[in-house]
Order: sequence, then structure tokens, then C-alpha cells
Amino acid sequence: MIPAHTRPRPPMQPLNYLAGYPEHPQQRARELLAQGALGEAVRRRYPQPHAVRSDRQLYDYVQALKERHLRQSVPLGKVLYDGKLQVLKHALGLHMAVSRNHGGKLRASREIRIASVFRDTPAPFLRMIVVHELAHLKEAEHNKAFYQLCLHMEPDYHQLEFDLRLYLTALEHEVPRQALHSPPAAPARPR
Repeated sequence: MIPAHTRPRPPMQPLNYLAGYPEHPQQRARELLAQGALGEAVRRRYPQPHAVRSDRQLYDYVQALKERHLRQSVPLGKVLYDGKLQVLKHALGLHMAVSRNHGGKLRASREIRIASVFRDTPAPFLRMIVVHELAHLKEAEHNKAFYQLCLHMEPDYHQLEFDLRLYLTALEHEVPRQALHSPPAAPARPR
């Protein structure tokens, strides 16, 4: 029998969403994960879910934020929850410029797609991801100007981003694997 002090320690779980953070917050997250308490800690801090359930409600929500903070930016053609985005593969949302041929002319429009996992997140997390995607309308890269714009729209942006990463880490590690890989919801009926 190997004495306890010389037994090899189990390998540390990779915390994909926290990879860019210093070791101390990662270690604290690992401790909470080991206790099965990380998800509960985040849910206690953000108990209120949002009421933005449909694509239409999401469009209205995004438009209201856009009108308040980015009136001069390009118009949005489409905003929707996207069940195909793999949030656990690090795509939380997408902003796209889409060109379509319409009667021999190219028509460009901008789209924002939010991962469908955000239908069930606390309200501040939806706001944070929407702010992030709206900031891409003005700044394509994640640079200083981009983050300043995010802070202009949401003063607690950095804290919300960190807490969202904790929430997603809890989803990834605390939820049974089959729940994470369940089939996507049926597509919405055409309007």
C-alpha cells in the first residue's frame, strides 16, 4: 500500500472556460466543483431568470439595448436563439454579416445568434452576451476599444463574464454528461 503522502494526485480537471484566468480563481472553482457547489454558488448570486423565451422577444430585447447604446450602428436583420451553437465548445454567440442575392442585387444584413443555453440562464448573463455581440457591430476584434464599448453598455461586464464562465464550467462538470449532449430542440415553426 502506498502511503497517502506519496500517492499520485489525480490530474486536475481542465477548466476550459477559465483557462485565461490566474491559478487562484481556477483553484477555487476546482474546490467548489469537488464539493458539487459551484453551480449552486452561481445560482445563489444570480437567482432571477429572464423572461426572454422566444426569438421575437430576443429580437426586441436586443433592439432595445441597441437603440439605447448604439443608435448609429448598422441595422440588425435577424436575432435568434440558435440550438446549433455548441456553447460547450466555446461559441456563446455569433455576429454575422450575411449577403443574399435578391433580384440580381446583393443585400447585406447583420445577424446575431445566441446559443440556446441562454434561454435558461440568469438575466444578467443574457444581457452580458447580448452586449458582447452588439459590441461586435462596432468593433470586430476583442481589443481595448471593444471592451470599453462593452463596459459602456454594461458597467459590470467583466464580473458578469467571469461569473458566466463559472456558470458554464458548472454546467460542463456538474450536469450529467447525457444532459449536456441531449439532442437539440425541434426547430421553431415558420411564422
